[in-house]
Amino acid sequence: MPEHLGRDRQVEGHHLGQGQGHDAMHVHHFAESLRKRALLPLAHQPGGWQAGSVTNDSPGRQIGILLFEDVEELDAVGPWEVLAHWTRHYPEDGYAVSCLSADGRPVTGAKGLVLGAHLATAEAPPLEVLLHPGGSGTRPLLRDPAHLDWVRAQRATVPLMTSVCTGALVYAAAGLLRGRPATTYWGALDELAELDPSVRIRPDERWVDDGDLITSAGVSAGIDMALHLVDRLAGTARARQVRRGIQYDPHPPV
Repeated sequence: MPEHLGRDRQVEGHHLGQGQGHDAMHVHHFAESLRKRALLPLAHQPGGWQAGSVTNDSPGRQIGILLFEDVEELDAVGPWEVLAHWTRHYPEDGYAVSCLSADGRPVTGAKGLVLGAHLATAEAPPLEVLLHPGGSGTRPLLRDPAHLDWVRAQRATVPLMTSVCTGALVYAAAGLLRGRPATTYWGALDELAELDPSVRIRPDERWVDDGDLITSAGVSAGIDMALHLVDRLAGTARARQVRRGIQYDPHPPV
């Protein structure tokens, strides 16, 4: 595991005790409490939604969203909003979604947002779908043999591999896109071609569904891809319900 995926982050600022002493310890325990409880997904219970935890014994077919340092926030959070709305409001469809990180600890996204993981990758239940986001943090992963081996191992066991933005670059570096149609963030199309010239790049597509592998264009395109995923797994009527539920009806203002 690369060092940057497992490093601890220190709390700074005078009002937090400069990272030392009783106040800093209190903040640390409070943050851990939030990570363990507030950031956990909801489990459906009689009488409403209650806080619960995701374990490798969780019922349903599992969708995992990978988190890592410098992940592009919307690459992960956009699909999370779609998939979490679907799985929590329509549990009868039989799916659950969780976020994974290499060590189960929170990560800091490319723009500074701290994102909590539910599980470490080694603790994850067998996945039906894996979603690999993009972001500047993918560049170190392209040169990380352990991560690329992990991605290949997922390909061997996960029926449906998906990516958002430059997550496709990681898939290309791992050899998953060889000879296949794919897309990525518009600013990384040349990089994708350099990583694997055999990839049949679709530069104008919001997402490319090639059966057991779906790639999407950058950032906000992950929302569209996630809605397509709901459509594919649960039908068009359900996907439209989810789209209405999250009030997704894009009309760019500029």
